[in-house]
Amino acid sequence: MKGRERSYWSGPQHGPWPALEVKGDLERAEAEWLHTNGAGAYAMSTVALMHTRRNHGLLVAALKPPLERYVVLSHAESTVKVGGRSYRLATHQFPDIAPTPGYRLIESFAMDPLPRWVCRLGKGTLERTLSLVRGQNAVVLSYTWSAKQSAELTVRPLMPLRPVEELMHEHGGMKQTVTLRPGEVEVQPAANLPPLNFSHGGVFMGAPDWWRRFEYLEDRVRHSEFQEDMWTPGTFEITLHSNQTQYIVMSVGPLPAASAHELVMEAAEHILAQDPGPKYSGYVRSLCVAADQFSARSADDEVVIAGYPWLDVWSRDAAIALPGIYLCRGRVDDAKRCVSTLIRHMHSGMLPQTIRFQSRKRPEFAPDATLWLFEIARELDGALDPADPFMQRELFPALKRVFVRVRAARKRWMWLSHEGLVENGEQGTALTWMDARVGSRLFTPRSGLAIELQALWTRGCQTLALLAQRFGDHETRSAALAAREQAVAAFRARFWCRETQYPFDCVSATPQGGDAWADPAIRPNAMIALAVDAQLFDAEQREAIMVRCKKELLTPRGIRSLSPFHPDYVGHFAGDPDERVSAFHQGTVWPYLLGFYVRAALATYGRTPSVIEELRSLVEGALSDRIVLGQVAQVADADPPNRPRGCPAQAFSVAELLRALTVDLARPSAGDTPPGIRASAALFPSE
Repeated sequence: MKGRERSYWSGPQHGPWPALEVKGDLERAEAEWLHTNGAGAYAMSTVALMHTRRNHGLLVAALKPPLERYVVLSHAESTVKVGGRSYRLATHQFPDIAPTPGYRLIESFAMDPLPRWVCRLGKGTLERTLSLVRGQNAVVLSYTWSAKQSAELTVRPLMPLRPVEELMHEHGGMKQTVTLRPGEVEVQPAANLPPLNFSHGGVFMGAPDWWRRFEYLEDRVRHSEFQEDMWTPGTFEITLHSNQTQYIVMSVGPLPAASAHELVMEAAEHILAQDPGPKYSGYVRSLCVAADQFSARSADDEVVIAGYPWLDVWSRDAAIALPGIYLCRGRVDDAKRCVSTLIRHMHSGMLPQTIRFQSRKRPEFAPDATLWLFEIARELDGALDPADPFMQRELFPALKRVFVRVRAARKRWMWLSHEGLVENGEQGTALTWMDARVGSRLFTPRSGLAIELQALWTRGCQTLALLAQRFGDHETRSAALAAREQAVAAFRARFWCRETQYPFDCVSATPQGGDAWADPAIRPNAMIALAVDAQLFDAEQREAIMVRCKKELLTPRGIRSLSPFHPDYVGHFAGDPDERVSAFHQGTVWPYLLGFYVRAALATYGRTPSVIEELRSLVEGALSDRIVLGQVAQVADADPPNRPRGCPAQAFSVAELLRALTVDLARPSAGDTPPGIRASAALFPSE
């Protein structure tokens, strides 16, 4: 969002419900919004409803929840006739002309809690609300008219009916097969999709046609193609009486059994329940509401959607985000279900990079995501009831499988070097969070021994040993303590760089001889290691790491992925797709790393009031600039003004900032910790 918009955007400091005064200004109406249904489907666009991404739509259905997304309903092209005048509410971008002017009618927009537009039409006011049906691929459009005289509403659904990352172009294969019932319409234009059902309070006029050459401005950067055609089956004509609400419900498959009003109330009540209440800071309330949008449940699984609108279910993102998405909001049972989903998708003691439901393809594994399971265990142990058997029966056995797998010395994906440190790779390919690949081309390779993996391993061994002691598994306890002791000694001998007074980012698996090497690049991975296992460093080293991070990596939006003094530094996340991918870890700022910065700072300087307040100001400041109202983006430019970039709504960005405010920097007397949260793992306190 542009900097000057902050004067008319009700930001998170005011509460959880984003609101925007539009007053017919297109620049203001370019802000994006997001609404989800808890099962993988979503609605997303700009406030003007001028889609700027192919991923935008009013109903992006998850045909196999929570994935296999299709843009089913892109637009509900609306016109209101009052007396002898017509008002077209639509705003679209077509080639070589200015956007159509529907945005000029928008007075305001708010998500309080559902997306709601107020439009001024002459002397009357039209209020539109969009509501996804909880757990179903269905959407409810609500129209409330306020004026002395009635009005006539015409709504034309525009439907591309295609996978979310593709584009539709006019073809002759759409079928106008219409079944009419009182107040209902069923069409099935595409044989590969279920029937599409509508309920309405007016008259349906069949008029199949194509609307052509919609243009997506943001896609000009991400894709070579950015124009699309859309099919429509016809129009709905509805009379609007003053202060009465009319509804149009669209569903993929059978219509929901409940009334439109009941469906809207159910969705609104769910979102309202995510707000912990006015006794908490506006930042915490806003992030709690945002966090819920990434939680998705199917019949058997609870997952974290990595980001909207184009990311799926990634194990690494889920593992990092889980404490913030669930535990910080007191959703302990949902957290357990999410962990169970991850465990069910483990193979040979490893988590896959992505969770592909109903797929038989051999997965690519994620070594660091696998090691994050130990961090999940620490966090979850701090939230579970002591009598809960989940840890002993399900998570502890999974951690033992990981421990055995890593120590098995099979040089595939992840194994221990002869020093007892974690080595990772597959045929020479590095596999850490800094992976960035286009096809077979790897950017930012980090083969050998990556520093953050060592911290996850040493702390994980400590966690496993403590759990084993609790559950009477003395053999595992002894093995885990021995593995930790060996790895800590090797780490201290290998990773500190005296020349930079900062740890090496990676070192070779061979400590001596002709093949030995070390990478002294200043990256945030040493800070991650400090946040995860502070015992790896002495007091002087901790302070040296934080001084360097604050000087070279810290920005108002998050942490740079590379020092600006490095020759490979890239200041802006821009250019063609390959250039953007290469920039991901060459300086690009990551907001989620602020959570690790906070924990590393607390481990270094202690929890003094001045440290707490400085870190709180830093985290809250990162929430002042958004792409999507109420959300936090994936990355930002490395150079000022550090504009948000990348995926516009990212799970671990929201989760880590929420965790920082509610757990790491909590002020219980000020009501910063939502009910059900214990501020730290019960196994042992943060150093």
